[in-house]
Amino acid sequence: MTLRKVPFVTDEFFHIYSRGVDKRLIFLDDTDRRRFVRLLFLCNSNTPVVYKLTKDLALSEITLGEKLVAIGAYCLMPNHFHILIKGMTDGGVVKFMSKLLTAYSSYFNKKYSRTGTLFSSEFKAQHLDSDEYLKYIFAYIHLNCLKLIDPHWRDRKVDAEKVRKFLKQYSFSSYTEYVGIEREENVILTKEVFPEYFPTTPEFEDEIVSWLNIQDLSKPSPWI
Repeated sequence: MTLRKVPFVTDEFFHIYSRGVDKRLIFLDDTDRRRFVRLLFLCNSNTPVVYKLTKDLALSEITLGEKLVAIGAYCLMPNHFHILIKGMTDGGVVKFMSKLLTAYSSYFNKKYSRTGTLFSSEFKAQHLDSDEYLKYIFAYIHLNCLKLIDPHWRDRKVDAEKVRKFLKQYSFSSYTEYVGIEREENVILTKEVFPEYFPTTPEFEDEIVSWLNIQDLSKPSPWI
C-alpha cells in the first residue's frame, strides 16, 4: 500500500520498503550502500545536516536534532531496502523518508550522471498492528539478504550455521547490532523503544534462524 493509504500515527510501528524504478539497481557498489546506511542516521533529525561536513566523522561524533523516527531494523538489497520504524513525532515518518530518498537520489544521480526518478513511485508502508506481526518483521527483514547467496532459499532446507555466519558478515543490515557486534552503525537503531522480544543474543539468533525451518515461509506471506 502507498503512504497515502497509511495513517502514520505517532508511537505506532511500520515496515517501510521501496525499490528502484522499473526494479533497477539502486546500490551498485559498497560505497553506495555505505552512503545509504549513513543517511539512515543523518536524515533522522528535525534539523538539516550537510553531508560533506560530516563525511570524515564517525556517526557517534555527529550531533543531530530531535529524532523523527526510531529505527528498529533495516536491510539493503541490490534494488530495494527494508526499514522497521516507529513514529516519534507528528509527521516524522513522511519527513524522514522524504529526506532519505531525496538525499540518496541526489547522491546517486550525481555519481552516475543520470537524471530522473530513482525510486518507484511512493515508498510502501505496512502498519504492524500486532505483536505477532511486529516480531515476524524482525525475521523477515534480517533474512531478506539470504537471497544474495541463495535466491531460492525459501524453497529448500538451508544450513543454519552457514546462515548465522553470513548474517553476521553482511554489513548492510542491522543484524550485527542484535548479536553484539560493536560498530559505529549501532547508533542508527533506537532499540529501547521496541518490544524486548529477544532479551539475549542467543534468543535473537535462535528466533531468526527458527524461521528457516518453517515450511510456510516458502509460500507468500499473509502480510508481505
